[in-house]
Amino acid sequence: MTAMTPGSNIPLSAARVAVDVAAPVRLDVSGLLLTADGKVRSDDDFIFYNQPSGPGVTYRSGGGSAPDAIVVDTAAVPPGIEKIVVTASPDAAGQTFQGIEPTATVRNADDGGALATFTPPQLGAETALVVIEVYRRNGAWKARAVGQGYADGLAGIATDFGVSVEEPAAPVAPAPVAPAPVAPPVAAPAAVPVDPRIAPPAPAAPPAPPAAPAPPAGSGKINLDKGRVSLQKNQTVSLVKGGAPLLSRVRMGLGWEPAFRGKDIDLDASVIAYGPSRNHLDSCYFGKLTILNGAIKHSGDNLTGDGAGDDEVIVVDLGRIPTEATGLVFTVNSFTGQKFNEVAKAYCRLIDDASGEELVRFDLTGAEPQTGVMMAKLIKQFTGEWEMTAMGEFVKSRTVRGMVKPAAKSL
Repeated sequence: MTAMTPGSNIPLSAARVAVDVAAPVRLDVSGLLLTADGKVRSDDDFIFYNQPSGPGVTYRSGGGSAPDAIVVDTAAVPPGIEKIVVTASPDAAGQTFQGIEPTATVRNADDGGALATFTPPQLGAETALVVIEVYRRNGAWKARAVGQGYADGLAGIATDFGVSVEEPAAPVAPAPVAPAPVAPPVAAPAAVPVDPRIAPPAPAAPPAPPAAPAPPAGSGKINLDKGRVSLQKNQTVSLVKGGAPLLSRVRMGLGWEPAFRGKDIDLDASVIAYGPSRNHLDSCYFGKLTILNGAIKHSGDNLTGDGAGDDEVIVVDLGRIPTEATGLVFTVNSFTGQKFNEVAKAYCRLIDDASGEELVRFDLTGAEPQTGVMMAKLIKQFTGEWEMTAMGEFVKSRTVRGMVKPAAKSL
């Protein structure tokens, strides 16, 4: 049996496999059938306890004494389906995976033999996970460990993969009239059964005139299609433009000014590269200007912070980043010990290297008397696209070496 790590895969030796997910608490396990564009064909491709079967994929309840599972009969999966993702979320509403260590087991569905296990590392505020994907590659079937978390529950997963999440109808108060014979119920239009864990709650007050619902937080809906994106702290943008992941060369420009006129300030911009298990791969800074076989390059040190424009620039060739590198954290440190409350107008911005177009910008609006700050992070998703998140988290460290552990925890 293979113990998998995030991003690893195994060939499937059985035509019928079951993926169960166990944890110290009761979990809901679901499956989604996805086409080559990463979307369901319709809501019928969302398989869960209230819609337990689809073409080649079924939901199997553990009855409370065993973990729920998604069973995939690879021979019966339609040709247009490229992968089946298996998701899990705590049964209790609002509960996160903090302190809960779920383990997925891929089994031979016919004899129950375990083929592989996977425990996603270092979970926190996530309320739902894409745990495992079973996918078709060159006519053969494989399983990949994913471990991608969502802070907005199954609604975020369902929305990302194209499932329609409809609000349940608000209860209607009975009219104050004498009882009358009850009319037979009118059949509702055929639709995916509502799962209370992915549907937004009904309003407590009488319904107001309809308004467009806000997109769920963290669901990956913000991208580059509408032009430059200005981020606030903890906001995320998917580096997708025109429906395709951005895999060209980009520049991360970092800039700052002294808060007090006439006083130089020497800050150092760096980027730290990590693997899928938050393992440190390498750091690019003024003392090491190139890492990852030239995929990341540093412009060199700026000793004063003086002048307009970016003070230091780090070029990242997204298409050349090795597969083992899945996380990049951009940091700024004050080697001379000056604190960030002595810095003004600190920012980072992502620029298309070919056109010079500014794609994403984050202006640091707050400051703390610390010597290091994590400005932003780029995380590679299992779909192949990168996401950029604004951070603005301060750390007591004058060098990039002291940022390695705090940055790893932020991934």
